[in-house]
Amino acid sequence: MSHLLHQLYKTKLRLAGLVTAVVGVGLLFVAKYVATDPAWSWLLSWPISELGTTLLSAGVIAVIFEYYARKESEAIAAERFRTVIREEAPSIRDAVLDSLAFNPSTLKDVASPENLDRIATNALGLRLGDELLARDAYADLRDQVIGAPERWRDVDASVSLAPWEQGPAVGRGSMFVATIRWEYRVVPASSTMRFACVSESAEYREMLRDPTITSVWHFDRSSGIDPGSKDVFELLQLTVDGKPRRIRRDTRKSGQVYSVSLGSVNDAREVAVRYTYRVLAQRHSHLLYLDLPRPTKGLRVRLDYAGAGIRRINTLDYFAGTEQARVEQAPAATSAKTVDIAFDGWIFPRSGVAFVWVLDNELEALTS
Repeated sequence: MSHLLHQLYKTKLRLAGLVTAVVGVGLLFVAKYVATDPAWSWLLSWPISELGTTLLSAGVIAVIFEYYARKESEAIAAERFRTVIREEAPSIRDAVLDSLAFNPSTLKDVASPENLDRIATNALGLRLGDELLARDAYADLRDQVIGAPERWRDVDASVSLAPWEQGPAVGRGSMFVATIRWEYRVVPASSTMRFACVSESAEYREMLRDPTITSVWHFDRSSGIDPGSKDVFELLQLTVDGKPRRIRRDTRKSGQVYSVSLGSVNDAREVAVRYTYRVLAQRHSHLLYLDLPRPTKGLRVRLDYAGAGIRRINTLDYFAGTEQARVEQAPAATSAKTVDIAFDGWIFPRSGVAFVWVLDNELEALTS
């Protein structure tokens, strides 16, 4: 494009020189004619000859300059430009880097997502001193966080364990009823939330990777209870900004799925989501795990196991970060049996909290 404009400029300059020269020649002919014709003698006082000579000279000089002098002048101008660039390159570089470093919107405007990934990987590699580690670490972070459909904030969860009265109190088939309430703030990525309980391990792992599933539980058929039963899993309530939403339940051979429509969702508006569900947990599994399927900022979890026949609870948090989770047990001198876990940092998807318990009747059997 620049070459075409340059050719156009040269053509216009040559044409202007040619026209000027032709006009100058024409004026010289007019001056000659006026000198021989008495009828035009009144023009003798006009400097027609001088004007024609001037225009002819200007046109010829312009053409000569274009052919011989312009190439040298362009070379001089290019060399001067390169010299200025070399001298000012450090200042220009620092100004650009400062602008990109302190104004992310500028970097977003000038770089594609692929270039942003390369910049982030290279910067992390320089800081870590290990290019391979930086590439793998950033790829994992990008896939977990950037690929997540939404992010949760200020998550508050509570779990209450109680014996399941419809089954045996101890031994095979004895269960806890875990009533779990979640509350958090989020900008919804979809107008529908889905909850599932399945018996097949392959389907469970597949749903864990499904971004449209809010929560999924695995319930083994070896207990003799149908995972599609409401006794096994039931979504009790879901509200958005305090307004209850209608719950739809679908059963299938391998389990059940609950769907809740959030109604009209504004992509830029954050809402408060709160839901409660009930799920069975085997007493002798000694484990209840709460999974976080989305990137989460700030988490509070309380487990209440009063009346569940549990002697003590151990907690395992799977939070990758420099901060440590705060764990508080209710004082032994009180009748309350609670465990509180709090973490203020960011939690990546598939992280969570595990509660491991020791049963009263098991300890009594060992000591008797």
